[in-house]
Amino acid sequence: MSEVNLQVKIGSLELQNPILLASGTVGYGNEISQFTDLSKIGAIITKSVSLKPRKGNPPQRIVETSSGMLNAIGLANVGVEAFVKEKIPFLKEIKSTIICNIAANTIEEYVECTSILDNEEEIKGFEINVSCPNVKEGGLEFGNNVSAVGKITERVRAVTNKPIIIKLSPNVARISDFAKAAKAEGADAVSAINTLVGTAFDIWTGKPKIYNVTGGLSGPAIKPVALAKVLEISRNVDIPIVGVGGIMNWKDAVEFMIAGASAFQIGTVNFINPQAGTEILEGLKEYCIKRKIKSLSEIIASYKLPS
Repeated sequence: MSEVNLQVKIGSLELQNPILLASGTVGYGNEISQFTDLSKIGAIITKSVSLKPRKGNPPQRIVETSSGMLNAIGLANVGVEAFVKEKIPFLKEIKSTIICNIAANTIEEYVECTSILDNEEEIKGFEINVSCPNVKEGGLEFGNNVSAVGKITERVRAVTNKPIIIKLSPNVARISDFAKAAKAEGADAVSAINTLVGTAFDIWTGKPKIYNVTGGLSGPAIKPVALAKVLEISRNVDIPIVGVGGIMNWKDAVEFMIAGASAFQIGTVNFINPQAGTEILEGLKEYCIKRKIKSLSEIIASYKLPS
């Protein structure tokens, strides 16, 4: 059988394969580059970038849980000015598609940050983070408000022709309503899902294990939730979906594509196995060959639900 076609399209964004490295799990690319060949990955989504530098939350910011991880980093980043000067030169060298994740406290900051980065040729698209659960301003304040998600999408759309992916929160009643709002205002795709709100306590002191009290739960524990959210969007909104949530291997990835994802992100697994992306790539190829699938597009939203 000839080589399997692993190319996928996320709106106008063409990727060599559907594997994306999730924002916040591989820094700005250089942190993971010494452990894996980034040129084989479909795309890298950078750590969140905001208009001004952010220190993030005080430590302790990460706690391991049963089948998952809690984090409350608080969108710590160098700010857009330092990102352009210090991080993009490296990103130009790794020969992968670069998507920039943008976070902000206000709609105006989303717009200004996107406008600045729109001039950078190496940035091929934007993931707009409207759903971080670990910050006091921005984040879920926007992610829980359909009107705000629509307004942010509309305003960002007005300043760039590059693909826009809106990263949605699972901490809502109907995630498909948010996907509809994003599509209506010009989004090319949505990412589903961001982390779930969770917490953990030290049983000997009674204190929260992380300083922020609550954090975002990721990892295998949230995979069934993420799959259900992807399926809900797939059944209700005609928009490309980037699935994310607890993908640890190629079988998990196939599940997300069957549920409706055109592509997927891997996150927590990067901390355990930096080569997970390339291993998933090989697993997908073998899966397609065994099932005589010529193109990965054949399995997107191929779910067979009871009638």
